[in-house]
Amino acid sequence: RCVIKELESLGKALYGAKLIAQRFQVRSCSHHKDPVSGSACLLSMIEDGNPHHYFIATQDQDLSNKVKRKPGIPLLFIIQNTMVLDKPSPKSLAFVQKLQSNQLVPEYQKQSIVELKEKEGLVKQEGEKRRKRKRAGGPNPLSCLKKKKKKTQEGQEPSAEKKKRRKRKRNR
Repeated sequence: RCVIKELESLGKALYGAKLIAQRFQVRSCSHHKDPVSGSACLLSMIEDGNPHHYFIATQDQDLSNKVKRKPGIPLLFIIQNTMVLDKPSPKSLAFVQKLQSNQLVPEYQKQSIVELKEKEGLVKQEGEKRRKRKRAGGPNPLSCLKKKKKKTQEGQEPSAEKKKRRKRKRNR
């Protein structure tokens, strides 16, 4: 309601934005008696983790930067008469990554896993593992072998005389 009140107070310049805002479901906020600015109202709605799963649509850079600092809040904006869903913020991506890693193994099992690793000596210690560098190899050993001489049978002369090639004539 605070957003619509603010749009009404700004006059005819934002009449189109007011019509768009009225088409959507209006959430009654806690400060409907004494309205605050639209951005302050939207921030108060998503203050404690966005429990109602709201999307925030704004062209205000200041508001969008504040929304991006909170995880799990989708942000919409308009580019050339098209609504665009902004990519997830780094905070949201980190939050999802943390949730996924926590879902794989329950907390009580994590503690026992750490204890078992310490007991078996499998705990990763930094600086201990070094990757072995691959050195440049030498030449291929097969290319270094001496060339074998062809054996000729006794009593025969080299095969140069034996194999005369027939000349071909071309008909043109």
